[in-house]
Amino acid sequence: MKRNTRSILQELQSMGLGVPSKELIIEDRAKHAIAEATDIINEINSNFDDEIAQDLEKRFINSIRTGVANKFIRAVKKLKEAKDKKPKSVQD
Repeated sequence: MKRNTRSILQELQSMGLGVPSKELIIEDRAKHAIAEATDIINEINSNFDDEIAQDLEKRFINSIRTGVANKFIRAVKKLKEAKDKKPKSVQD
């Protein structure tokens, strides 16, 4: 007598857990994106003074809204360049 065995994957698919719905996929991705965006905003606020942090946060949110990251990236590059140009000693 031959015994039919099924894999765990076959068992899960037969239970209806094989393919998540589109809504669940979007919900999961949105949760991750929102969590990451919140972490970035918290990092901005903790690493820069209020005026710069507000500007960066505004540019970050606008970049998400418009789908264009250039303005935010440009602002970060300007900050980095300004930081690099600061004299390191009195002689500079």
